[in-house]
Amino acid sequence: MDTAAITVTGLGIRFRRNRRGRRSFKDLFAGVRRRSRPNEFWALRNVNFHVTPGESIGVVGRNGQGKSTLLRLVAGVLLPDEGSVTVHGGVAPLIEITGGFVGDLTVRENVRLTAGLHGMARAEINRRYDTIIDFAELDDFQDTPYKHLSNGMKVRLAFSVVSQLEEPILLVDEVLAVGDKAFREKCYRRIDELLAEGRTLFFVSHNERDLRRFCQRGLYLNHGELVLDGPINEVLDRYNADSAARNKR
Repeated sequence: MDTAAITVTGLGIRFRRNRRGRRSFKDLFAGVRRRSRPNEFWALRNVNFHVTPGESIGVVGRNGQGKSTLLRLVAGVLLPDEGSVTVHGGVAPLIEITGGFVGDLTVRENVRLTAGLHGMARAEINRRYDTIIDFAELDDFQDTPYKHLSNGMKVRLAFSVVSQLEEPILLVDEVLAVGDKAFREKCYRRIDELLAEGRTLFFVSHNERDLRRFCQRGLYLNHGELVLDGPINEVLDRYNADSAARNKR
């Protein structure tokens, strides 16, 4: 446990239907039952696991089962209502294609701003800038406002910036599905390089082939609970069996 990259203990987070629940200061000191309100539900509850450095983890489950919420908790974007998430080392999050980017700023300005917000020093940004632009294939769009880019261009820029961060943990949540096939393959090669360097990967995808390619281990979430933690092939086999059983009902 002392060498864990990520430790999750008794993790739970609650939402209200249609929007995040608001709690008063008084609510923070109330018991869980007392804090419960109508129309609230637990997106995740009693989730426990730990990840060692260099592991590649695939998070499996149907839509709405808490996969993306788990990544946001690991990234620190959300705070839990119960339990804890402890991350040893920084994270490079590729969670939302618009996260950290400003529509009215140019591509050039956004690269410098976003990389800086993730802790990259100015000299390092200058050193890596051309690599970021080349990888994103946006050489002719450096002075174009971010809001005028296509979704595919935004994905290319986001991945290019995040993949240049030196953080030991990489979080990837479905966003590569937006890019074209040729760029996805380039991203996959970059992920292979990062894994070869010993990075830790947390990967959410509905693409079974990608999960089997990148991930050694799987976490299967169902109704906000962790129902299986094991080798990725076993986790996917269980998920597929459960899906087949549901379809027969």
